[in-house]
Amino acid sequence: MIEPEPVFGDIKNNRGFKRILLQGLPNVGLEVGWLSLAHNLLKKAAVDAKSKGVKHL
Repeated sequence: MIEPEPVFGDIKNNRGFKRILLQGLPNVGLEVGWLSLAHNLLKKAAVDAKSKGVKHL
């Protein structure tokens, strides 16, 4: 089972994103998609850095 709450907590607290900036369902979906993409890319970069032995990104 996957829990989505830690992802939203990370985006809000660690990335500083507090509110949706655009209006309208298509725009909000796009903005959330960009946030999800950024979160997943940062997570992938951290995993890759850990496997290569890099201490910090």
